[in-house]
Amino acid sequence: MAKDPFRTRDHVVEFDEIVAEIVRRSAETRARIPMVADVAYGPSRAETLDLFFPEGRRDRLPVHMFIHGGYWRMFSKSDYSYVAETVTSAGAIAAIVGYALMPAVRMVAIVDQVRRARRWLDERIANFGGDPGQLTISGHSAGAHLATMLFNDGSQPSGIKGAMLLGGLYNLRPLQSSFLAGEIALTNEEVAGFSPIGHRFDSRVAVEIAVGSDETPPFHGQAAAFAEHLERQGLAVSRSSLAGANHMSSIRDLGMPGTQASALLTRLLAR
Repeated sequence: MAKDPFRTRDHVVEFDEIVAEIVRRSAETRARIPMVADVAYGPSRAETLDLFFPEGRRDRLPVHMFIHGGYWRMFSKSDYSYVAETVTSAGAIAAIVGYALMPAVRMVAIVDQVRRARRWLDERIANFGGDPGQLTISGHSAGAHLATMLFNDGSQPSGIKGAMLLGGLYNLRPLQSSFLAGEIALTNEEVAGFSPIGHRFDSRVAVEIAVGSDETPPFHGQAAAFAEHLERQGLAVSRSSLAGANHMSSIRDLGMPGTQASALLTRLLAR
């Protein structure tokens, strides 16, 4: 039987080792970098974010919002604290966002949550020394998909300077016939309403679309198609293939200085 190209574990032999590494590094990051944990942006227990701060004075600092992946049904913000290493090293506040997981909630609820997390940053991050006018965003896999939902209204400015989309999913229809059919069972309505490939976007946002060179063909195909979709709408798009990286090592490297993924994020933060 052919392997499912969307089932990461089938294609990344070091899957468990990488997950263990990022969980360990995240705990170390929380112990070392100044932070405020579990800041509520909504009423439910899942609706919290963690803020990480660079050393020094906090006054109108750039802000970066990161959204984790896991096919909308696994992982948590605490597993990805280590991304703050790259963000704070660049002098920005890192906001690592949590959200509820499928199938306990549906896609509409998760999209609403990340949008409310972003609104919280607009309204409250100044109280923590951040400048909401210097907001960038990133996400990995399902998190990249969710990140697009923050600037997918082409009729008005999103207020986002730039976005880094890593190993993202931009057309949800193929997932209906993947291993996820039995886990989250995306409906036709969810596919139609929440596939970024069918949306219009804020042309003011500069977008970096990155994918690991060793990822499976659907991730490369979706990245190329979505980049073309954005370019046709007038967005400034950069595309990167991360040499020697797979779906898990690419996100591990996002918080590891000296890697290609970390360099791309640092470049985004410099905008």
